[in-house]
Amino acid sequence: MISNSISPTTKNPFMLKRGIQKWDLVFLIINSVIGAGIFALPAKVFALSGVYSLLAFGVCALVMMVLILVFAEVSSRFDQTGGPYLYVHTAFGPLPAFVIGWLLMLTRLFSYATLINLMLIYLSFFSEVFAIPSVRIGMIVFITACITGINLIGVKNTAKVSNTLTVAKLVPLAVFIIVGFFFVDFELLKFRSAPSLPDFSSAALLLIFAFGGFEAGLVNSGEIENPRKNLPFALMIAAAVITGFYILIQVVSIGTLPELAASDKPLADAATGFMGWYGGMFITIGAVISILGTLNVQILSGSRLPYALSLENQFPKFLSKVHPKFATPWVSILFFSSLVAFVAIVWGFMGSLAVSVISRLLLYAMVCAALIKLRKTQPGDHYFKVPFGKSLAVLGILATIWLLSGTQYEEIKDTLLWVGLGLGIYGIHHFTKRKKQNN
Repeated sequence: MISNSISPTTKNPFMLKRGIQKWDLVFLIINSVIGAGIFALPAKVFALSGVYSLLAFGVCALVMMVLILVFAEVSSRFDQTGGPYLYVHTAFGPLPAFVIGWLLMLTRLFSYATLINLMLIYLSFFSEVFAIPSVRIGMIVFITACITGINLIGVKNTAKVSNTLTVAKLVPLAVFIIVGFFFVDFELLKFRSAPSLPDFSSAALLLIFAFGGFEAGLVNSGEIENPRKNLPFALMIAAAVITGFYILIQVVSIGTLPELAASDKPLADAATGFMGWYGGMFITIGAVISILGTLNVQILSGSRLPYALSLENQFPKFLSKVHPKFATPWVSILFFSSLVAFVAIVWGFMGSLAVSVISRLLLYAMVCAALIKLRKTQPGDHYFKVPFGKSLAVLGILATIWLLSGTQYEEIKDTLLWVGLGLGIYGIHHFTKRKKQNN
């Protein structure tokens, strides 16, 4: 077993319970990835690249498989809470680790905002009342409060809710694929004029939001049974299921909805076309359940980040408090939940999406770099070792650079401003800590 510099059990009077088992983890990763993205992005990537969006899905799936293999190896070295923050801390030290921890928080914050705003868009299928600003804010606060309550009372309860919601979200998607295939117009699937490279790159970049999120399950390593063995297994199984669903969903969407590029609710609109209003209602309910499941994972994983940063004295110490009865980091959960509700109210769907995707890509590149460094500084065979791991890590870094080339200046500026805010908080806390030590 590798000895790591971060050990929550030695810095906190209460241990987090290891209540997430192997198949819980598979469902957790699927739940964290299949959320809002697949219910909205088929239309947006089709508008950019047409039928070639199928190739964009394929390319993105290959990129994510490379990254998942890298994460599978790196994650197998650790069994404490923190995920990528912990990996980068061990490889590169506290400041780069803080940046990664902050980026992880940004992905959770802005993913949550994107998801819950899209859920309200889908709810407008039933009534336009959900578009009223006061109703939107009330729903965001109410839903966030309910999910927070579930997370406060223990990780086993959260895992059970996650498993149930994962099954509930896969059923309507499976029905959409199976029924939809009987109505596919294969003329609509013919490849015609190819998109420009920038448009294709932008389509692939958007899909990072749909394929990303698997790292959320890794943050909770301190609550996973035998994480060194179960994390690589869960990552591989989940990746195969997710890729299969996504590509088949895009085929059905293109083949059954000629107006796909203009749709705000592509799966619901496509289902309405080949199954009638009740089909659209069925998919809408599935979308709401799917998004609720992913929102649950966002708070489960995101709330552990202030906790992990607090253990390293990079955030205030009170955030590392663990509830004596439920063994959950209750202060960190309440803090993070309040923050995500605020961001969700202030930011809309696409604005939140851009910051989430860019933050996620920067995080992926750093973990790839961590694999290269850890293989050099901590060699051994007592962890899951990926063949050609260093080459895959380099490939992963190059792929993230290519995807980042599809971003817009305003999106990069917004992300850098948020990173700057994080570094400012880090600097203030570091200065305050030094001043107390000197006194």
